[in-house]
Amino acid sequence: MAITKIFKNGNSQAVRIPAEFAYERADLDVEIERIGDEIRIRPARRSLDQVMSKFAQFSADFMTEGRGENQESQRDIL
Repeated sequence: MAITKIFKNGNSQAVRIPAEFAYERADLDVEIERIGDEIRIRPARRSLDQVMSKFAQFSADFMTEGRGENQESQRDIL
């Protein structure tokens, strides 16, 4: 557990996240919720709203030749 500071940022409160708890990306959207006296912060769930437009960006001949030969690697017997 670490101790950090709460401060004012405009009309909002902000909290400093110590380096050992920081996310790798700085452009990450997060969700925040209050449960009792706890505040939880986690990465926001991604919306699937634009997934069809992403698929539409693939060319018409995308994977027409399949995935090719995939050779399975040897695995240890469990």
